Parts: sequence; structure tokens; C-alpha cells
Amino acid sequence: MNHRLTPRTIFLLTLPPLLWAGNAIVGRLVHDMLPPVLLNFLRWSIAFVILLPLAGPVFRREIGLWRHWKTYAVLGLLGIGMYNALQYMALQSSTPINVTLVASGMPVWMMLTGWLFFDVPVSRKQVVGAVLSIAGVLLVLARGEWQRVLELRLVAGDLFMILATIAWSLYSWLLLRVKEPAAVRANWASFLLAQVAFGVVWSGGFALGEQALGAIAVQWSWPLAAALLYVATGPAIVAFGCWGAGVREAGPSVGAFFVNLTPLFTALLSSAFLGEAPHGYHAAAFALIVGGIVVSARRG
Repeated sequence: MNHRLTPRTIFLLTLPPLLWAGNAIVGRLVHDMLPPVLLNFLRWSIAFVILLPLAGPVFRREIGLWRHWKTYAVLGLLGIGMYNALQYMALQSSTPINVTLVASGMPVWMMLTGWLFFDVPVSRKQVVGAVLSIAGVLLVLARGEWQRVLELRLVAGDLFMILATIAWSLYSWLLLRVKEPAAVRANWASFLLAQVAFGVVWSGGFALGEQALGAIAVQWSWPLAAALLYVATGPAIVAFGCWGAGVREAGPSVGAFFVNLTPLFTALLSSAFLGEAPHGYHAAAFALIVGGIVVSARRG
């Protein structure tokens, strides 16, 4: 498949990292106001209500969506039910900068996922780039002290974010394999709503499980309501719509490069809203990760 970057594609793939950086900041700000999995469920429930008037007819029998319900159930599980819930869980014990930097290892997982499950060949340059990117992620996990790598004790949030990144890699490759009906493909809102409908079911089930395990009580307030509205519109509807369109135009591997803008945006927003200034090892890790992606993306 021939993918190339255009100004439109660059915009489509740059806006989501900015919105996702804001999502990480907001997730950290409200982490003690409500449980993380419930936050994910409420976020996508609001998004479902917003999308329904835009694309409600997608559920009509004649559209043909239900013939492919298994595909959309898997997309809803990976991209909505798992990825975002795991990210909010990560923000319970890790900072937004660390979370987004760990997620910057996504090109590695994207490459491995394509190779293992979708028969996409891996070049030597991609392997070298993967090693550099992994080194960057390890630097974050070791908090800037290489000698700690051998005795690395991962924060729970780091592990959650690694799992989230793997889920997102699978989701992004599956976006290229979806054989949706023409009526669904023609409208970005229809394609997203088809995923959200199943994702809400998944995330609702996960939220019930979280409550059964003894989650904290929700502390309702106007700031929390504003936070929910933001994460349901910007990082959810707008970002997912742009990401889906951008990945289809540029491909998952190129899209993964743009995901690495998220730590830069997050560092700026963290400094502005959380007072969490980045450390030197954050810059070094980002340089390694981006360097790895540049190497792997080069052509002979």
C-alpha cells in the first residue's frame, strides 16, 4: 500500500497527540475524584450521546453494520474499552510525562504487531530503530539511572501503559483490515459510533468489576463535569476521528511517529497546569525514541 504525507495528513496526525496530552493532564488532575475505569466509561458514554444524532442511522438493519459486529466489538474492546482505561489506571501512580513517554515506545509495538499478526516484514533499519526506542523507554522506566535497569522495579502505572500501548498497536493495524459497509465508511462519525457502541458495553462491564472490587466514591463537582466533557469531545471524538482518517492515509507505522509528539505537548502542559517540570532524562529518552523512529523510517 502506497502511503505518503500531505499537509492534510500531517494535520490529522498532529492534532490527536495534542488532545491526548490534554487527556493525560486531565486524567491526572481528576485521579482522586473518581475511579479510572469509571472515568473511561463515563467519557465514552458522553461521546456516544454526542455522536448518536450525527450517525444514529448506522444501526439500521439495512446499513449492514451488524453483519460485521465481531470486528467492531474487537475495535471497541482494544481502542475504547482497554486503551483508555489502562491509561487512566496508569495515571493513578505515574505522572503524565512518564505515561506519555512510555507510550512513545509504540512504534516498537506497532512494528512487532504488524510482523507477528499481519505478516508485515521488518527491515534491519527498523530493528535498529526499535533498539533505540526501547532504550528510551527503559531510560524513563529507570528514572534516568541506567544502573537501575538490571534491578528495575516498575511502577504499576508503567506496566499499565505498556499494556495500553500494545492494545493500541493492535487497534491501529486492525483499522486497515476493517471491511465496513460503504455507508459506514462514508461518514467518520458512523465509523466511530460503531466502535463506541461496543466500547461502551466493554467499558461498562469493566467499570462494574471495578466497583465490585471496592473503588473510591465519586466526588462530583463542576470541575469534574468540565473534565468529563473535555475528555469525551477532544481526546475522544475529535482525536479518534482524526487518527482513524490519518492512519488510513499514512499507515500505522507513520502514524506511530506522530504519537511521539504527545510527550512534548504533555511536558509543556504539565509545566503549565501541574507544576511538573520535565527532567533531563526525559529529554534524553525522547531523543532516543525519536531517533529510533527516524532510523527505522529511512529508506535505502
